[in-house]
Amino acid sequence: MEKDIIIKRDGLNLAAKVSFPDQDQYDVAILAYGFVGMMDPKVNDLLPVLAQKLQALGIGTVRFDFNGHGLSDGPLARMSIYNELEDYEAIMEYVLELPQLRHLYLIGHSQGGVLSAMMAGFYPDKVDKLVLMSSAATLVDDAKLGTCMGVDYDPDKVPAELDFGDFKVNGWYFRTAKFINTYEVAANYQGPVLIIHGQDDQIVNNYASTRFHAIYKHSELHLIPESDHGLHQNRDEVYQLVTNFIQ
Repeated sequence: MEKDIIIKRDGLNLAAKVSFPDQDQYDVAILAYGFVGMMDPKVNDLLPVLAQKLQALGIGTVRFDFNGHGLSDGPLARMSIYNELEDYEAIMEYVLELPQLRHLYLIGHSQGGVLSAMMAGFYPDKVDKLVLMSSAATLVDDAKLGTCMGVDYDPDKVPAELDFGDFKVNGWYFRTAKFINTYEVAANYQGPVLIIHGQDDQIVNNYASTRFHAIYKHSELHLIPESDHGLHQNRDEVYQLVTNFIQ
């Protein structure tokens, strides 16, 4: 069963849900959400259900809302890759300080996959396995072109904020996104990597995952037939791949 906790980062309260087995030592998986994703399973139950399946195997799990999302502090409009990396680092430090920690796994979906790949590159000595699902590394190319989830803008004259209807994102996100060196950082990780992407992903071209597969020395790539960005189709196959890889 998960319990709600707060993890502090530079005065912000980051909301998290954790579940740890009653053992002297255990492995822990951190699950990271994508662009404007959050812990609420009504948004996308991919990671909540995956967390339950990992818990059933005796693996501890940590899910969390990035700043400005869900139950965490901060305005969503101020979200950026840089401050989400800082959020992730705070979560990592919390887990690494657990006296019972044996192995650490990072699991990320979409933008959470990009962040997980980079965190593994920053912490190659601490991360034992990495799982990337529908990783949105194309966000760098999209920022250079001036497009994001169907909203277009001039990349040379980025507006103060972009309006996506249900939410707004500040221009700083897009000004900095085009310079994120995702693959360079990610390549610093030498451990085992599982890469999953839907063949019919209309949001992030699966070329992003193919390129991840090319830079890693110990990776396996699985393209899920007829599956979209949220991996809604053939999801049982996705869960089986991840649990087999992690355990």
